[in-house]
Amino acid sequence: MKRRTLLKTIAMTVPTVGLSKLYGKNLLSNTLASLALEEPFKPTWSSLAHYQVPDWFRDAKFGMWAHWGPQCQPEYGDWYARGMYQEGSDQYKYHCEKYGHPSKFGFKDVIHEWKAENWNPEELVALYKKAGAKYFMALANHHDNFDLYQSKYQPWNSTKVGPRKDLIGGWAKAAKHKGLPFGVSVHASHAWSWYEVAQRSDSTGQYQGIPYDGNLTRQNGAGKWWNGLDPQDLYAQNHSLSENSKENRGIFKQWEWGNGVAMPSPAYFENFYNRTIELIDRYSPELIYFDDTALPLWPVSDAGLRIAAHLYNKSIKEHGQLRAVIYGKVLDEQQRKCMVWDIERGQSNKIEVLPWQTDTCIGGWHYDRRIYDRNQYKTAKTIIHMLVDVVSKNGNLLLNIPVRGDGTIDEKERAVVEDIASWMNVNSEAIYKTRPWKIFGEGPAIESAAPLSAQGFNEGKGKPYTAEDIRYTTKGKTLYATMLGWPLGNEAKIKKLALNAGVGRIEKITMLGYADSLNYKQTIDGLSIQLPQQTPGKEAFVFKVEGAII
Repeated sequence: MKRRTLLKTIAMTVPTVGLSKLYGKNLLSNTLASLALEEPFKPTWSSLAHYQVPDWFRDAKFGMWAHWGPQCQPEYGDWYARGMYQEGSDQYKYHCEKYGHPSKFGFKDVIHEWKAENWNPEELVALYKKAGAKYFMALANHHDNFDLYQSKYQPWNSTKVGPRKDLIGGWAKAAKHKGLPFGVSVHASHAWSWYEVAQRSDSTGQYQGIPYDGNLTRQNGAGKWWNGLDPQDLYAQNHSLSENSKENRGIFKQWEWGNGVAMPSPAYFENFYNRTIELIDRYSPELIYFDDTALPLWPVSDAGLRIAAHLYNKSIKEHGQLRAVIYGKVLDEQQRKCMVWDIERGQSNKIEVLPWQTDTCIGGWHYDRRIYDRNQYKTAKTIIHMLVDVVSKNGNLLLNIPVRGDGTIDEKERAVVEDIASWMNVNSEAIYKTRPWKIFGEGPAIESAAPLSAQGFNEGKGKPYTAEDIRYTTKGKTLYATMLGWPLGNEAKIKKLALNAGVGRIEKITMLGYADSLNYKQTIDGLSIQLPQQTPGKEAFVFKVEGAII
């Protein structure tokens, strides 16, 4: 019995080839057959706590994301399908001017206009792989409740409305062709309260008191383009409003399904569960990003727990080991053992014991033409500095490049991706398959680092990086020290590699992208390195340090 229990535990993470050598082929086959029936992961936090982050993910370090759906069609920023119903807001005014009043032209009609006519997933995924991405993620649905895949549980999906294409199917196929693990992001659990704004009406003016389209039903569709569809399958508003629903920011206090939120129905819970299980079973993603505190609908439903257990068990069954990754936000200590902690638009300020991930974007999450017009995209330098910092602390970086409504990225975004590719082509040795050193870095930016707020949101709030800011990673007996700027003189100084800093004697130092070894001097005050006359790049500079130093 003890041997079988041991097999059950390690079967979650160890390839079956290794197990057969340890325990014998017949015993292994019988045990795994039994495990296949009983499924090792149960839908409880205690069971999910047996999760181990797979090495492939820890080695990958960098992924890219297409956070793309119908809210990109207006090209007017994040949460458009909510903002357009908030009377007097910037998005409401834009919507009235471009499309018409939301009592006449709602978000369902924006979806109808969206065609994704120039979408080429093969070309975009190839570009992201060139930039160094080791996994790729696509939006499967957002808070707008529109599924971007073939679904028998959600008639409002991209194969039947709007593009009339299986977008997740196309992304998954492209990722497979490029050899990248494929992931999906799922955000639809909050549609119940998020869409409550669609029940409103204007308080003044020509349309005062005329309801927006959030209360329409199938019976209202006669003679309309959406005849036969029920808008309530999209808006999910056949319920009373949450407390303080008219406060536009009140939803943030209710994100964890408390503080007076209108409680979803059991049918809503099960519909979300069925849609997500269908997504997993049809497209076999290896990664799932949930835009929720912990898991979807927790703690008012166990749907998220059941989904997580299903994904983990399916991964073991298909691969002989657990390769799946789930991301969750604002996790407690136990929950961090069950999945990968995700920090939105922010970074940890220390080396984390368990692997984690930062997710960020070079602009807005949904495409916003105003950011393009104002030249406000993050630069490749900013992204590379973020990647280097995150990896030094045992994390990964997931980067979104906003996609236009037609399915393309603009030339300014493409230039950023190409610049990232150029840097990674030279320096990725210091990123992939590395692990943190005993400290993550040194320099003035550490002292000014901002604390996390809610699910993240501390990026860009500290001092800019300079040549004094160094970040460390290791691989075997090699230490990589990445300098996040170029000093004014021809010498770099690294204090933490001084002779009296608990490190051994250095044998050789090179700079990635520069052919010759570098001259250096290691003293009790620090390590001084003579730099080449020409910089091998422009964003960050990697010293490869070899010797008995780790």
